[in-house]
Parts: sequence; structure tokens; C-alpha cells
Amino acid sequence: MPASKTAAARGPAGDTLDTRALNRALLQRQSLLRPSSESPLAMIERLGGLQAQAPNPPYLGLWSRLAAFRPQQLTELMQGRQVVRATMMRGTLHLVSARDYLDWRATLQPMLRRLFLQSDQGRAVQGMDLDALGAAGLTLLARASLNATELGAALQPQWPQRDAAAMARWVRGVEPLIHVPPAGIWDSHRPAAFAPAAHWLGQPLSADDASEAMVLRYLAAFGPATAQDIAAWSGLQGVRAIVERLRPRLRTYRNAAGATLFDPVDAPAPEPDAPAPPRLLADFDNLLLAHADRSRIFDERHKAAVFTRNGIVRATVLIDGYVAGTWSMERGKDAATIAIVPFASLSKPQRAALDEQALHCLSRFAPDLAHAVSFDSA
Repeated sequence: MPASKTAAARGPAGDTLDTRALNRALLQRQSLLRPSSESPLAMIERLGGLQAQAPNPPYLGLWSRLAAFRPQQLTELMQGRQVVRATMMRGTLHLVSARDYLDWRATLQPMLRRLFLQSDQGRAVQGMDLDALGAAGLTLLARASLNATELGAALQPQWPQRDAAAMARWVRGVEPLIHVPPAGIWDSHRPAAFAPAAHWLGQPLSADDASEAMVLRYLAAFGPATAQDIAAWSGLQGVRAIVERLRPRLRTYRNAAGATLFDPVDAPAPEPDAPAPPRLLADFDNLLLAHADRSRIFDERHKAAVFTRNGIVRATVLIDGYVAGTWSMERGKDAATIAIVPFASLSKPQRAALDEQALHCLSRFAPDLAHAVSFDSA
């Protein structure tokens, strides 16, 4: 765990920021030093979306950042079509506001198409008229929301010699589709049904290039950051050119390795000496997935404990601002337990703070069950 408390310089552009300064900047912008009083919608937009591979992590991600979050608030935003679950940055599922989806999705389209065609899944649709396949899928889904199996079966009569599942994967991976609730809602594990975004939201996608707006949003939430970090979060190509266009609106720093870090000129200066209380982060939390270099938050020696071989990113514990363990919630018929597994021994105050956090989490997400917290060895 990085431990340097050297104050970062805050003068002219080009000052060096050490790992601790970058850590505290990230935590401050993520509302993990002090919970925010913002609304869930405002927080989702400020963060540029929440990872949403599974339905429950976005709820936990908001709980960890907002002072008075209630799970029903996010459910109502999705049911009211103000927040949508869709394939976005890096070709992964996110919850984003409807506004951001409409503004950003067309900008991401070339990246989504490129990533799909470069994957094993892309080889399964080689030789097809992919524009025609996408159009056929959108037409079918405009008539009725379908899950992947149903979509593949509906496409098969037009291309009887092609694999139904592969065709459905293309449509849902590349075309602008929304996962229709209850998909994405707390504890909902039914296969997602899909609807065309323009149909679901009642508006066409913006055709304007949103790449500069996306980069500025990213830096405000995750910066200061390198061009490689921006690319790792967004999946966009040509990030250096985007950053160059934005130069008048950015200031620069250096990290300890000498790489250039970019930040909005109006972003708050890092405060390396700010205290960082213990925190519980959701599985797939943005904090661990938004940088090419995760050293500001994570020691790669612990990678196997957090990032599993089958693509799961476990829920983590922050101690003094750095990943220092994992945790999980188990709910039974009568009781719910949060099990915390620290990488090293905890002090009594740290343990007490985590116990308090865990009990608060259980009160929000398992209010009708008995509650328990355990601390286990790694």
C-alpha cells in the first residue's frame, strides 16, 4: 500500500503529483472522502456512468458515495427512463443517464463495431451484410422487446444458414439498444430484453461528436489522468488528438514516472493529507476499471484476489484510500451477513469503521433480515 505523504506541488502546470496525491484526488472526486448530498441521477452523470455487468453493483456504488441513498431511487430512475442500462464505454454494460446516452452513444459506435469485429464473436458473423443484420434486428425489437434467444430465433428465417445466437450477439452488442427493466434492477436476474434506444427514449441519438465532452467528464471524475487512462476508460481511439484539441481547457501535471497527466483547469487541486475513512466499494466499481495505471488505488500484487479468471471484479475494502481487502454479502431466509476479508490485519478503529459501514449497508439492502458482520482471513 503506498504510504507517501509528500505534499504535491500546486503551482504552475507540470508539477509532479505523487501516488498519494492522485489517490486523494480520485477519492475526492468520487465522493469517497465525504459522502455527497447529490441526487442519484446527478451522481451517475458526474461519474460518467456506473459499471453494470450485474444488476446489484450500481446500487452499492451509489450507496458508497451518497449520504442518503435509497435503493428505490435508482429503480425509479430506470423505470422512469431517466437512467438506462446499455453497452457503452469499452463495450461493457453501464448505467448512464438518458441524456448522456443520447449525447454519447453515436460517438461510441465506431469503437463498439471495431471491438466486436476483433473478437471471437465477430468471426461468427463474417461474410454477412452486417448493416442489414443490424437493421433487421432494430425492426424486430421496435415491434416488441425480445431477449437474446428470442431475437436470434426471430432473425433466423432471414438468414437460415447462420447461427442464431451469433446474429443476436451482433445486434445487441453493436446496435443502440436499451436493456428494458426489470433488467438491471436490484436482484433481477432474468435474461434481459432489448429495445431500440430511440424507441425507448422517444428521441433520436445525437449525431454530434461527443468525444471532447466525454474526456472532460472523465477527467473531472477520475483525473488527473494520462491519455492512456482516458483510452482505457472510454475505449476511444485517437485520444491524444482529442486531448490536444482540449489543451486550452486543461492543465498538466506529471506523475512519479514522468508521464503527463491532464486535468480540467477548474478541477480542485489534490489534497494529499486529506483523511480517507474506510470504505466498502461495490463489485465492478468504476474506481478499479477507469485507469490504465491503477497504482493510485490498487497494488497489483493483490490482483488475483480481486480480478478473477472468469471476469468478475470483487467488491473491495478501502483502508487509507487504497484497496486493502474484499467483501461479500450473503442473504438467507432469515439473516444477511457481510463477510470482510482484509489482506492484512486491521486496527481496532479500522475494524470498527468497517463494521459500521457493513451494518449500514445491510440496513439499506436487507432491511427485513437479521444482520451480522464477519472478519475472515485472506
